[in-house]
Order: sequence, then C-alpha cells, then structure tokens
Amino acid sequence: MSEKLLNIEDLVLRFYTYEGIVEALDEVNLNIMRGETLGLVGETGCGKTVTGLSTMVLVPPPGRIEGGRILLRKNETFIDLLSKDEAFLSGVRGADISMAFQDPRSALDPVCTVRAQISEVFLRHRKQELVERVLSCPLSRLEREVYETMMKNPDSLVLKVVSRIPLLNRYKRKLQDEVNNEVIRMLREMQIPDANRVADMYPHELSGGMAQRVVMAMALACSPKLLIADEPTTNLDVTIQLQILNLIKELKRRFGSTVEYITHDLGVIAEICDRVAVMYAGNVVEIADVVQAFKNPLHPYTKALLESIPSPGREFKSIEGTVPSLIDPPKGCRFHTRCSYVMEICTKEKPPLKEVVSGHYVQCYLY
Repeated sequence: MSEKLLNIEDLVLRFYTYEGIVEALDEVNLNIMRGETLGLVGETGCGKTVTGLSTMVLVPPPGRIEGGRILLRKNETFIDLLSKDEAFLSGVRGADISMAFQDPRSALDPVCTVRAQISEVFLRHRKQELVERVLSCPLSRLEREVYETMMKNPDSLVLKVVSRIPLLNRYKRKLQDEVNNEVIRMLREMQIPDANRVADMYPHELSGGMAQRVVMAMALACSPKLLIADEPTTNLDVTIQLQILNLIKELKRRFGSTVEYITHDLGVIAEICDRVAVMYAGNVVEIADVVQAFKNPLHPYTKALLESIPSPGREFKSIEGTVPSLIDPPKGCRFHTRCSYVMEICTKEKPPLKEVVSGHYVQCYLY
C-alpha cells in the first residue's frame, strides 16, 4: 500500500470581508498518497482552489487559516506546514509542492521573458546543484574562489562587492549558461517546439496552450513531490486540452510526482485520476476510488452530479436549488437544503466523514 504524502486535518479557512465572514473551508479532511493522482471536484465556489492554496499556505488576504493541520512528509517525517515560518515555507514551495494555476497568463509576469521566469525557479531552489556543475568545469583561480564562496556562504559580502564590479561580474555567465541549459531542457520536456525561440518570448506572445506549458515547466522545474494542477485545461480548445492531459500523465510518470488535479469536469476525473474527493460548500463530502465513485456513489450530492451529466437516451437532470452563501451557511449538513433524503438530524448536526467500505469515505447520515 502506498504511503501518505500529505494529510490535511480539520482545516478551517475564513475570509473576513465587509459583507461578513465567509466560512470557505469547514474542517476539511483529506489525504494524498505518494504517486497517485487525486481529483478534487465540485461546483464553482465549493472550495477547491482555496484548498490547493491552503496546502501551500498561500491564502490571499483577507483569508485566514484558523484551524487544523497540513502535514507534509519530508525526509520520512511529517511536518506541519502551518507551524512553520515564511522562510521555511518559501523553500518548500517549488521544491516540495508546486502549483500550476488556473489562468496561466495571470501566473506569468508580463514584463519578463519565459527564460527569466523559469531561471528564477532554478536559481531559487537548485542553485547549489548548478554551482557544483560549474565547479567541475575549467575555471580561473578568481572564478573558482568566487563560486566556492557562493557554495559556502551565498550571502557573503565578497559576492555582493564582486557583483557590483562589471569586469568581475562576468563570473555569473558560466552559472547563467548552466541555468539556460536547464530552461531549454524543461521547455523541451513540455514538448514545446523551437524551445530556444520560445524562451525569449514574453507571455503576451504565447498561445493559451503554450502559456500553460510554460507554467507547467515552472511548476515541475525542481521535480516537486506534489503538483497541484488547478483546472489547467480551462479556456483551452478541446484538442489542446487533450494534449495537456496527456502531458500531465507523461510528466507524472517521468518525474515521479504526485498530482492533485482540481476540476469541475467529471470526464477529466475519469480519464486521469486514481481517486476522487468531492467537495460541496467548503466540505469534502465523499472520497473514493474513481471506479467506485462512478459505479457506486454514496453521497446524494455525488449521485446528483453524475445524474446531471448529459447522456444519450436519458432525460437531463439538474440539481434543484442553489449553492448556499458561505457567509451564512446552513446548519448541520450544508447540502440538506437541496437533498431529497434530508432527515431532521441533517439540519442540526454536521455528519462525520465515515469510512463505509475500505477506502470509501462519505459525510452523510444515511450511512
């Protein structure tokens, strides 16, 4: 059996707005196994993206994580990311956990080239490895001393002085050559043709599919343990969507990463995921193997989602009612206002997430 890579326990997230307190995540429990692809699915606004951002402790203001733990396996022990400072977390982001954001153009800096943006990832997380490569090449005595100083003490005053002298600052060229080689290699891994030309382009010069591949290159530059893909095929043509999905499967195999795939498309879940977690109004209501989730859905919301998929020869069904406001969410089970199986206890107490059969969890009093 695979070991756990990430464990989210009783995660509570709230946004403090002028209209009121938005209870975005209500004691979310979720685990991700090493090497799997976990799909996170649900309607718009159910909390999928903020769950991904919370995993990286990157919740934008006015959001606050007010409870729970996010345990990441690092060096064979679990560390609680919520208990760490920003300096530690900046080393985890990109190296251990990366995120490919929903809108690639908003994730890319419009005034920097592709080369500069991917280079930044390598220099932040793999600089020591690249310096070691430079030291294995023929160098002048001064260059060797500078690079050895860089290895031992990156914040050295000597380096700061040398960097301000144009004649001596040329030592950076060898390091930049190594970085450029890695940038081109990553672009080719993303199956981008003419990688050298694309590396010198700006985001506005890229097509939607090309921009998404660049974002994927940045996310995978350091071979992270966990890749969070937030609806990476949104707003892309159907043929490009298929290319991106195939690319994710191939890169997962090649880099050995674990993937958390966020989407509202159940067809994509069936295509690439091993397990699926269904979210509704800030709660994870069902977790199951993909085959079990489609063949034997247990939660009324999961059943309603599957019934709402158009199918030849079957009348189209929609889920009655609307998603409740998370400023004043319903008491008890948040789905009870739209559920045809509602009981009195559903309106008063939130049901626990219970394992009904091996590996199949559901948050419902029917079970």
